[in-house]
Amino acid sequence: MLVEIIGVGKLKEKYLVDGINEYAKRLKPYIKFQIIEVPDEKAPDHLSDAEVKIVKDKEGERILAQIKPDAHVVALTLDGKLWSSEDLASELDKLGTYGTSHVVFVIGGSHGIADAVLRRAQQKLCFGRMTLPHQLMRLVLVEQVYRAVKINRGEPYHK
Repeated sequence: MLVEIIGVGKLKEKYLVDGINEYAKRLKPYIKFQIIEVPDEKAPDHLSDAEVKIVKDKEGERILAQIKPDAHVVALTLDGKLWSSEDLASELDKLGTYGTSHVVFVIGGSHGIADAVLRRAQQKLCFGRMTLPHQLMRLVLVEQVYRAVKINRGEPYHK
């Protein structure tokens, strides 16, 4: 199975990079895993709704350019479904067995995910109603992918 995380913006914080690298190393024996960073659109802090849409659309084009046609796309968005760790494990297991072995999780930029990317997604996932920095979400997601792999293998990490 190949699991990719596509995220907007370059991850700069060393503690986040180190954490992601640790989980990526732990995943290596089990699945192929990679993170793809697409550039964020430079914009001032205060934007009109129309300007926000332009920013999201440009970032969305960059995201869509990275997604292969056969990939199963899961967009992280506040209006997505809430899954438990076991739900994520089950979804990955089902996809690997009956669907596609290429899963792409998309984490948008600070303004969210473009409508075109949401339309491309087969599923929408929400990690809760709290707002988390999109950079931190990468670490949380890769840890949950690792946890899902361990659950599916019946190994004790997830306890």
